[in-house]
Amino acid sequence: MKKIVMVFVVLVLVVGLIFIPSALMGEKNDAAAAQKISSPIFSVRMENAEIRTLQAYLEINANIVSGHQVAVMPDAGGRLVSMLVGLGSIVQRGDLLVEVDPSRPGTDYSLSPVYAPVSGMVVTSPQAVGSMVSAATPLMTLAVNGSLEIEALIPEREVGQLRTGLKAEIRLDAFPGETFAATLTQVSPVVDPVSRTKKITMRFDQRTEASRTEGSHDPRINPGMFARVKLNTRTYENVVSIPQEALVEHRGKTVVYVLNANPSGDYSNGIPASPASLDNTPRVEMREVSTGANVDREVEIKIGLEQGEAVVVQGQQLLTDGAFVRVIGRRD
Repeated sequence: MKKIVMVFVVLVLVVGLIFIPSALMGEKNDAAAAQKISSPIFSVRMENAEIRTLQAYLEINANIVSGHQVAVMPDAGGRLVSMLVGLGSIVQRGDLLVEVDPSRPGTDYSLSPVYAPVSGMVVTSPQAVGSMVSAATPLMTLAVNGSLEIEALIPEREVGQLRTGLKAEIRLDAFPGETFAATLTQVSPVVDPVSRTKKITMRFDQRTEASRTEGSHDPRINPGMFARVKLNTRTYENVVSIPQEALVEHRGKTVVYVLNANPSGDYSNGIPASPASLDNTPRVEMREVSTGANVDREVEIKIGLEQGEAVVVQGQQLLTDGAFVRVIGRRD
């Protein structure tokens, strides 16, 4: 009888050792699954880090001016009796511009002609016929052909980027949709102490099809015109870059959220619907980055990202390190 009881007790102990741990393990697995199922899943849009060349630039306002001007003076004083040109007239060297009568009461002299000393455009209003002029009176001012320049003022904080040879794109309100190429030719050696700006001078690169003669400026462009300038400054070649909106400030550091998806799954259309497959749901990793140039909201990443890695650009405000995400596409 005692043997039968002992055998029964041993059987009970063996059964307990087999089933109790399994039951406990099942409870733990159920709890872990419940925790996963209750984890929030955030909808996000992604963008890949790419190798790009970023071109930094300054956008400034400018004025078209005559780079080389010549004042026209008479050879003799007297009364101006004829003016053969007007404001904006195009003249060639040697053209007759003005006639002056040097006669005085009781005297009679031949008219004194005034010829164009250079080829160019009349850029100041000539003296009126009938005016009394002297040999020191400017009759008009000629802007020498091909000497139009673009002048602009650059804020002091930007002058460190300036150097001759920089390329610029010039746009004029008079010719919407058209761009004129220019080159920075001169940088003032001083900063204006009142405006805290430095003056720069640019010249048009080449004549256009509308130019009348070789070496002359486009006759449509006149001194006094207002210009909008895009001055290319620094070029950052072959850098890893991402959209600026991907950057997040976290405890004084700049971070991004990098997609860390299960390589066996494709989540471009969302996560699997079954809770049992939650292990395959993509997560994000919070990663600190070091940034560089910022051009048109594209930011250079110096340290922290590799080409091709996907970062969150929309929906990252509520994310934490390791959060589950549903990838709903690229940014709008």
